[in-house]
Amino acid sequence: MAAPSRNTCGLTERSVRERVPPLLTDLYQFTMAYAYWRAGRHQEPAVFELFFRDNPFGGGFSLFAGLHDCLLFLRSFRFSDEDVEFLRSVLPPATDPAFFQFLRGLDCSGVTVRSVPEGTVVFARVPLMEVAGPLAVVQLLETSLLCLVNYASLVCSNAARFRLAAGPRRRLLEMGLRRAQGPDGGLTASRYTHIGGFDLTSNVQAGFLFGIPVAGTMAHSYVTSFNSLEEVWPQTLAAANGDPEPVDVISLTKGWLSRVCELLGAEPEKIREGELAAFLSYAVAYPQNFLPVIDSYSVGCSGLLNFCAVALTLCELGHRPVGVRLDSGDLCKQSVDVRRVFRLCSEHFSIPAFDSLIIVGTNNISEQSLAELNKKENEISMVGVGTHLVTCTKQPSLGCVYKLVEVRGRPRMKISEDPEKSTVPGRKAVYRLVDADGHPFLDLLCLAVEPPPEAGLPLSCYPLGCDNSAVSVTPAQVTCLRQEVFTKGQVTQPLCSTAETRAKVQSSLQTLHPRHKRLQEPDSYTVALSEKLHNLITEIQRGSSNNSNFLLAN
Repeated sequence: MAAPSRNTCGLTERSVRERVPPLLTDLYQFTMAYAYWRAGRHQEPAVFELFFRDNPFGGGFSLFAGLHDCLLFLRSFRFSDEDVEFLRSVLPPATDPAFFQFLRGLDCSGVTVRSVPEGTVVFARVPLMEVAGPLAVVQLLETSLLCLVNYASLVCSNAARFRLAAGPRRRLLEMGLRRAQGPDGGLTASRYTHIGGFDLTSNVQAGFLFGIPVAGTMAHSYVTSFNSLEEVWPQTLAAANGDPEPVDVISLTKGWLSRVCELLGAEPEKIREGELAAFLSYAVAYPQNFLPVIDSYSVGCSGLLNFCAVALTLCELGHRPVGVRLDSGDLCKQSVDVRRVFRLCSEHFSIPAFDSLIIVGTNNISEQSLAELNKKENEISMVGVGTHLVTCTKQPSLGCVYKLVEVRGRPRMKISEDPEKSTVPGRKAVYRLVDADGHPFLDLLCLAVEPPPEAGLPLSCYPLGCDNSAVSVTPAQVTCLRQEVFTKGQVTQPLCSTAETRAKVQSSLQTLHPRHKRLQEPDSYTVALSEKLHNLITEIQRGSSNNSNFLLAN
C-alpha cells in the first residue's frame, strides 16, 4: 500500500484538458450557437442554472462533485484550428464562414460562475451552479458541464452511502476499474469514491493523477499458477535485523506448517502445495506486504494453514505480515474463524504480531450486503467494493439538467405539461437555514435582489412539492450556499485538493441530521421558495396562460 505525496494539481489540469476538450459536447449546441450568432443575439447576457430533480438511490441527500474539473475546463476553453475545421465539416454547408472565425476567438473571459462548494451535501431542485455570460458561450458549455458534474456527484454520493453503511471504523477499498464504464469512468469513479469516503483505490493511474492512496494484494491466478515448492525462487530470505546470512525459508515454513497443523488438528494431506508455494514466493518478494487471497481452494483446509505457516516464518525473521483476503463464501463466518486461528497462533507461539493481522473481505459487495454485514458477528477489517460502487447499479444517472433562467435581465421559465419539469425562473441566491442544534433544515431559493434572511427572525416561504401553502420558519443560523468561483476567465477561489474535498464531504455530512442520512426511508429535506420568487412564478404562469393564443388572436 502506498500514499503518493507529491503535488498532483498540474497532472489533474492536464488530464482535464485532454479528456474534456471543447468538442466534447452535443452537436445541437453548435447549431443553436450559430442561430444565436446569425440573429445577432450571441452576446446577449444570459444565465443558466445546473441542478438535479430527485435525490439519488432513494436517499435523502446527494453530494456535489465535479466543480474542480468544471473550473479547469472553463479556464482552458478554446477552439483550435483543427477543432474549427472539423466543425466546418459537420455543420451544414450553408453555415456562414464568419461563424467559424467567431468560434476561433471564443473563450470564457465573459463567463461568471457562482457555485455551491464542492463536497457539500445538496438536495434536489437546489441550483448548484449558476453560469452567466454571453448567450452563445454559456449555451455551448451545457453538455460538458453536465458531463463533469453528473457522474462525479452520483458516484461520490454512492460512496458516501457505502461509508454510512460500513460505519466510520471499517476501511474501504475501491476496486472497480475492471467493471467501470470505460477508462474515464474508472478514473472518475476512483477519484470521487475516495472523496465520498473510501480510503484506498486499486487504480494506479488514479493514485498517480489524484494522489489517492493505492493498495493491492494478489489474484487467484497467481495462487493457481504454482504447483510445487520447487517453483519458489529464491528459496532464501534475509532476516529484517540485517543479518547477512539468508535463511532457507522452505525448510523453515515446513516446520511452522507442521506446528500449525498440530495446533489446529488439521489434516496435512488436504493442504495444497502449490498454494503454499505461491504464498512463499510472494512473501519472499514482499516480506513487509504479505496479504494473500486464501480461498483459491479451501480456506479452512488449506489457505489459512498455508498463510499462518508463511506468516510465522516472516515473523521469526523479523518481518511483519499484513493479513489475508477472503473473496467467496460466508465472509462473516469465515472472518470469525480466521480471527480465532490468528489469536490461537498469537497465544500458543507467543507472536503478538498475529493479533494485528487484518482481514479483507471482497465478494461482490453491495450497499445492502455491507449494511447486513454490520448486523452479523464478523472480524473484517477492510472491505473491497467494485461493481456496485462504480457502476451505481441502484441508479445509473443523477439526471442533472442545465436550464435557462434569465436573458437580458428578464426571467425565463420552462412551463411544462409535467410540473416536475417546470423550472424556477430568475437569477437567484440560495441560503441554507440551520436550526439551534447546528443541523440544516431548509434550503431557501430567493431572487438575487432580495435581502438575505436573518438568523433569529421568522420568514414566510413556500416549500417545493407542496400545495402552494406558505410556512413560517425561524433559522438559528443562515449560510449563503453559493459563492463566485470563476470570472473573467480566471478561477477566483483556491482549487481544493482531493484530500481537502474529501474532508469537506465528511464535515458536511456530519452536520446533516440523522433522519436525512438514513439509507432507507429518510425524511425529506425541505427546499422552499421565498415569497417574492413564488409570486414571480405565479405571475409568469398566469401570463403564459393568458397569452397562449396571442398569435391566433392577432
